[in-house]
Amino acid sequence: MPFPEAPRIVFRRNPLDQVICQIRFPPILKIESESPSEFQDRVRTEFPNFEETLGAQVGARLKGIENPPPEFLGQLALLAARKNYQFSSEDGLWKIHLTRDFIALTTEKYERWESFKEKLRIPLDALTSVYDPRYFSRIGLRYIDVIKRSALNLENVGWSQLLRAEILGVLASPDVGSRIKSFENKNEIALSDGESMVRILTAFAEAADNKEVCYLIDSDFFKESKTPIQEALSKLDYFSIRGSRLFQWCITQRLYDAMEAQLI
Repeated sequence: MPFPEAPRIVFRRNPLDQVICQIRFPPILKIESESPSEFQDRVRTEFPNFEETLGAQVGARLKGIENPPPEFLGQLALLAARKNYQFSSEDGLWKIHLTRDFIALTTEKYERWESFKEKLRIPLDALTSVYDPRYFSRIGLRYIDVIKRSALNLENVGWSQLLRAEILGVLASPDVGSRIKSFENKNEIALSDGESMVRILTAFAEAADNKEVCYLIDSDFFKESKTPIQEALSKLDYFSIRGSRLFQWCITQRLYDAMEAQLI
């Protein structure tokens, strides 16, 4: 597995802060040396806004969170002194990032995988039609969940009642858990396909509005080997299923119920 099978669900009180899909390919210098006008023509119906920058961080902002943990920032894709073309939806909640060696889709409005996948097809089809990469060198799908207890009417409930001991680590200790003021943990786990991994970062994060301590679960599923273009979406399907299983494995029934799970 390694995470047990679970039914597909959506949460009415969704803890997802953002979802990021990043796909890398061997550098295509044409992307950086020419204006991406043809690419824009293929995506601008859904992504009409355009911005060009030198250097950017994909997924650098967490909604309502101050001072993200250092390890979280360290995992961001930093594009130093490199052209980054950004195409965004009218409401700004969906963004495409295009550089000479990767394309990424990020959203702050994730509802379910099928909807995200349909959005992703737009920049992927444009990339393959306009720039014709030979293969993908890395495929990643990243889910960033922020559990804010006050938003779930769980202000006085301890983390050990909401999350499994395995994901809490020392926070689950009845002796020292309540005394921990700073927490951060990272694990990398091999998936059962024999070629993919998930990097799980768990940490405290501080809410900007009331300084509430929230719990961050950052799950980055990835494959870092050559993938044929036509197999990319099926690998992302695989990651999506494992992402749902992993999150459900992390939480207790009490948190599951508080987030108002609904079967798909």
